[in-house]
Amino acid sequence: MANSAIYIMAAVYIFSGSMHFLKPKGFARIIPPWLPGHYTLVYVSGIAEIILGLLLLPDSTRPFAAWGIVLLLIAVFPANVYMAQIFYRRKSRFFWLTVLRLPLQFFLIWWAWLYT
Repeated sequence: MANSAIYIMAAVYIFSGSMHFLKPKGFARIIPPWLPGHYTLVYVSGIAEIILGLLLLPDSTRPFAAWGIVLLLIAVFPANVYMAQIFYRRKSRFFWLTVLRLPLQFFLIWWAWLYT
């Protein structure tokens, strides 16, 4: 099971990072307005996710990749909070999903930390 978990994690980050290039507008919209260069941040974080996902696969780079993922998840947390605020202000029926995403971030940090 442990081996399959690392492959699942790697696939999640490689897929998510790829989506930054396929659907950048959605990611740019959730970046707080006080941060500059929304599209640059989207592309940089997408590249980071892809690289870190790939680096999870070899045993020798896994701890480095796992620490990178922990730091990346902490860095993007404000975007998740901002997205929840947007959905709340718009009275979106999907607001509850954005609220669920916040504790999910802590689970993802814990999951990555297991491989540090």
